[in-house]
Amino acid sequence: MYKKTQLIIYLIIFYAFNINAGISIYDLKCEYMDNPIGLDEKTPRFSWKLKSDEDGKYQKAYQIKVELIVLNGNSNREIVWNSGTINSSTIPAIYSGPELNSFSRYHWRVRVLDNRDQWSEWSENSCFVTGMMSKNDWKGSWISDGEGLSGNSKDEKRAPYFRKEFKVEKPIRSARVYIAEAGLYELSINGKRVGDHILDPMFTRFDHRNLYVSYDISNLIQAGDNAVGVLLGNGWYNHQSIAVWYFDRAPWRDRPAFCLDLLITYVDGSVETIVTGEDWKTSFGPLVFNSIYTGEHYDARLDNKGWSTPGYNDSDWKRTIIRSSPSKKIKAQILHPIRYTDELRPVEVKKIDDYTWFYNFGRNISGTTRLKVKGSEGTILHLKHGEVLTEFGRIDMSNIDGHYRSVDDTDPFQTDIYILKGSDDFEEFTPKFNYKGFQYVEVTSSTPLELSSDNLIAYFIHSDVPTIGNIRTSSDIVNKMWNASNNSYLTNLLGYPTDCPHREKNGWTGDAHIAIEVGLYNFDAITIYEKWIADHWDEQQPNGVLPAIIPSSGWGYHWANGLDWTSSLTIIPWNLHLFYGDIRLLKRGYDNIKRYIDHVNKKHPTGLTDWGLGDWVPVKSRTPVEFSSSIYYYVDTNILSKTAKLLGETDDYKKYSALASKIKCAINSKYLNYDTGVYGSGLQTEQSMALFWDIVPSDLKEKVTNILVKRVISDNKHIDVGLLGSKTILNALSENGYPQLAWEVASQENYPSWGWWIKNGATTFYENWSVEKEKTNSMNHIMFGEINAWFYKGLGGIFPDEENPGFKSFILKPNFVEGLNQFEATHDSPYGQIVSGWKRKGRNITYNVSVPSNSKAILYLNDIYTVLNFKSLVNNPLIKIEETSDNKYQIELQSGIYLFEIKKDKI
Repeated sequence: MYKKTQLIIYLIIFYAFNINAGISIYDLKCEYMDNPIGLDEKTPRFSWKLKSDEDGKYQKAYQIKVELIVLNGNSNREIVWNSGTINSSTIPAIYSGPELNSFSRYHWRVRVLDNRDQWSEWSENSCFVTGMMSKNDWKGSWISDGEGLSGNSKDEKRAPYFRKEFKVEKPIRSARVYIAEAGLYELSINGKRVGDHILDPMFTRFDHRNLYVSYDISNLIQAGDNAVGVLLGNGWYNHQSIAVWYFDRAPWRDRPAFCLDLLITYVDGSVETIVTGEDWKTSFGPLVFNSIYTGEHYDARLDNKGWSTPGYNDSDWKRTIIRSSPSKKIKAQILHPIRYTDELRPVEVKKIDDYTWFYNFGRNISGTTRLKVKGSEGTILHLKHGEVLTEFGRIDMSNIDGHYRSVDDTDPFQTDIYILKGSDDFEEFTPKFNYKGFQYVEVTSSTPLELSSDNLIAYFIHSDVPTIGNIRTSSDIVNKMWNASNNSYLTNLLGYPTDCPHREKNGWTGDAHIAIEVGLYNFDAITIYEKWIADHWDEQQPNGVLPAIIPSSGWGYHWANGLDWTSSLTIIPWNLHLFYGDIRLLKRGYDNIKRYIDHVNKKHPTGLTDWGLGDWVPVKSRTPVEFSSSIYYYVDTNILSKTAKLLGETDDYKKYSALASKIKCAINSKYLNYDTGVYGSGLQTEQSMALFWDIVPSDLKEKVTNILVKRVISDNKHIDVGLLGSKTILNALSENGYPQLAWEVASQENYPSWGWWIKNGATTFYENWSVEKEKTNSMNHIMFGEINAWFYKGLGGIFPDEENPGFKSFILKPNFVEGLNQFEATHDSPYGQIVSGWKRKGRNITYNVSVPSNSKAILYLNDIYTVLNFKSLVNNPLIKIEETSDNKYQIELQSGIYLFEIKKDKI
């Protein structure tokens, strides 16, 4: 058989045979969390992974048992659900037993039946604890301090402190606290901070839905006198600072308030509940101002040390007031919380003058700083945070403060203010209700101070989602690109995906759906996205329209909220289905997607729409908005039709499939030259969007691809795209026969390119292709981050399989590009770790693959490869090889570890 290239492939499979070969079960999760507390989901999802000491094993069936732990003086177990044998090899499994009780601890375990009809041992017990299964479970009242000096409580600058004392006179078995709040809070029991979360609860549309957080505080309750303390911050609920998005005018804005139930279960089985009410006391303290957008001001001279401990003298504190709940929907916050994830020491400290010190923390982050300092009483310190320096080495905020609308200098942007009390000991200050985007900090004092690297450290904060992906290559700049894009992703993940951690902190819909695969290949982020899509449902108008930023104060329904941006409503749930094999979000949001599509269809019956923002921040060429928005109209409608099919909605499937075909035909009719294969003007964005989103008629793909290739080459193998094109350019090339050209574009190191940023010292991705300060609005955006996901796809070749989602089966299409000597991508899928890596040595390539238990892969080798020793491969029961009509090889791999040795004879 003649081939353009002849390769010798030797396959080595490593087995670990054992007489007692079996399957072990690990990584049990409920609602994608480890042992969640406060669950209010009536049908929770269970997931697990398998590990086998024999390759090729998989799950044929499973059985789950759920036990209620009954605390009635003795700990008894009561089986509430025995699933029996469920003939399924997929996860997640969904609870379908009796209604779950509130405030109850459940244990669950699973065993699986393998393909040899052998049952595994039962897994270890995992647990979940329910919270408020009904809104009637709440016993406490919503309380606030309710008044300010100005007569308008929401304009009061000082943060309210709350406290209550109670007695414990019997031995306790357990204690849990449930706190719902409008704003932000910090909770303490007997002077000790509860939990390690920060910036709780997550930002929602507060007048539609509020979140509560649950904690086990058994180890904090003591015999005798106890005290609970709550400090409230404004967050996005009582937005103090003025900016162009009008959060200071949000319809929900009010003084922060909260509701708390503290349940103590005693050894004798009795339960006591401590609740919020008018008997709580409130006062002010040293936190005199806080804004999620700008900073915090703390006057240590007003120290109220011990305010959350029993015995504190609160005689001058006033009683709280009861107020209404901010919304009718109070739901559990079951997601990965925001935490301090890294501590950074300064890499450079220098004295600018007697009053000012400069700190460089080495990389751009989202976070806060901790000040530790001594000084005289009344000394005022300003801590100014930024990511850009002037030519004189001072912080320059001109790239990020353009949307800030300060009316005076009492609320400086990205600046904390600390006033010393003048203690002989070191005073420490870390903001509680604010975060910034920064690399540099200037500390300016009202009196001369001598500082050093010990006086200021930085904390990286973000939603603490587990890392599940990794890229390692022989290219230093590729490694830095991957790290920088991940850094940008995490700095913009704080309970919802944001655009930047400083200038806006907004949940821009377009930025998020463009970067969805960046998130899902690298991080276990489903809990954040499920919360954020629920925010979409809260914001959606009855006619289906969504705002451009979510959550929103009401801004964004009039601009930038067209098809290309608010497709987050469809694209993100669809990708969660592909990556997790979970259809819940598509099912629960099905009617929301229908309303959205029906509205567009009514407004734009031709199948074309110019409702959108377009290819935002292009290098130079601009793609027509109608072209790009109409493509997203097709994408959304196509997702709706496929969802209808999955849900068994036959009539809807027919209806929206027909609409999707109509839209595609309308796009091609207006924009495609069938003779030349040119879309519009043949720009990179036009050609690549049409290819990537499957707009191109199948018989014209080669012609359209050739136009794209010519265009890229004429652009000197550099990008000429904006946001929408950045999603498609590399993928369209590598998935249509030109991975080498895609690699050459991706690895460029001069303008315009991703590598150009890295060459200029970037540790995060930028908002503009230029690195010139006056042209770059932000030095920390994730909007152009798709190249990160392309590393997994275009080089590692790892793709989810739409027919078997959640990586139950997955596709491998590796590309061994010239110019890169070593590459490895790993992804910890719902079934276990996938590895796709290759190494070049001279003309030889070694390709290694790992397929997790209970999963399989289909490996495609394109037509430049020849498989020799064909018969010996066929004899292996774990491998099936088929030669397709276009001279490509399709190799089915069961679970196991595989090593291919490939020798390239000639080109």
